[in-house]
Amino acid sequence: MPSPILNLDEVRLRGLDASEGSSPGAPAGYDVRWGDIATRIGARKLGYNLTVVAPGKRNCPFHNHRGIEEMFLILEGHGELRYGEARHPLRPGDVIACPPGDANTAHQIINTGKTELRYLAVSTKDPMDICEYPDSGKFSAYARSEDEPPHFRHIGRLDETHDYWEGE
Repeated sequence: MPSPILNLDEVRLRGLDASEGSSPGAPAGYDVRWGDIATRIGARKLGYNLTVVAPGKRNCPFHNHRGIEEMFLILEGHGELRYGEARHPLRPGDVIACPPGDANTAHQIINTGKTELRYLAVSTKDPMDICEYPDSGKFSAYARSEDEPPHFRHIGRLDETHDYWEGE
């Protein structure tokens, strides 16, 4: 059984593809670095990670979840929360709620400061979710088993639909 305590200075950051440092493959304007906390402290129903974003960068596309709820706690740095059609300044100590919903709950954290933006990200670990990306018109759908990576994942565009009976 893992220890239920982990200090943030023990969290190892990784980028996409489990590489060190910033995110290879991410488009310009993005910096995706995060470190897992949840599995290291034995969490079962919530996911936790430390996220770090370089100055002038965003961590992920503007998106909303239909199933998952997220919460963010700003630890260091300054930024901006894009939430629905509004924008809000962020500073250390701010707590952000991102409940499931439609484009009105779409969110994105942007580092507008001169130093790294560090925050704790917490989310429910629903076995299924649909995530929508209002800026690009995409969606992703996934289903996973409790202790496995997603065993079904599809990313598509909202304007690409098929008839129920097509191909049957």
